[in-house]
Amino acid sequence: MSAITSTPIHPVLTNRRSPRSFDANAIISNDDLLAILEAARWAPSANNFQPWRFHVGVRGDEVFNSILAALVPFNQSWANRASALVLVSVVNQNEDGTTRAISGFDAGLSVSQLTFEAHSRGQVAHQMAGFDATKAAQTFDLAEAISPIVVIAIGTQGPAEQLEGVLLERENAPRQRKELTEIVLAGLPN
Repeated sequence: MSAITSTPIHPVLTNRRSPRSFDANAIISNDDLLAILEAARWAPSANNFQPWRFHVGVRGDEVFNSILAALVPFNQSWANRASALVLVSVVNQNEDGTTRAISGFDAGLSVSQLTFEAHSRGQVAHQMAGFDATKAAQTFDLAEAISPIVVIAIGTQGPAEQLEGVLLERENAPRQRKELTEIVLAGLPN
């Protein structure tokens, strides 16, 4: 079901969802996965710093299983059916060791482009904050200046009925967003 928007926007955005009902038999092609990562690579970046870093696992490989192990049990229960898992981290320091506050914003732009490209290719993507960042950093031996911030499940959407309880309820819930009048504090066009 498409989002009900206040003005027409790109169809990929109106149809984008963050489902948990992944098809456990679907395999993402290397071409699709490379294009999804390439779209992320070309995101805008302050001073072209490009602070995003990815660990990419395909269902069944060691990277996938390591990322899956860092998820909270609730997310493990459904993300194990995704075709790929991506751990997104950010370089949070400048070369001189000072904090780089904009890194999270830049990484968010990269993840947005990754998500858009995934959906444009018939895949779905679901971002998760429910994971143990310390465990992920240790598992992948990340430097202190690199912080895991999100895990993304990517794959083909399966039937909602494979889920139960609160997962099924969330899967079937209508998409909702705050109205523009709630988020645009000044300058909203009429």
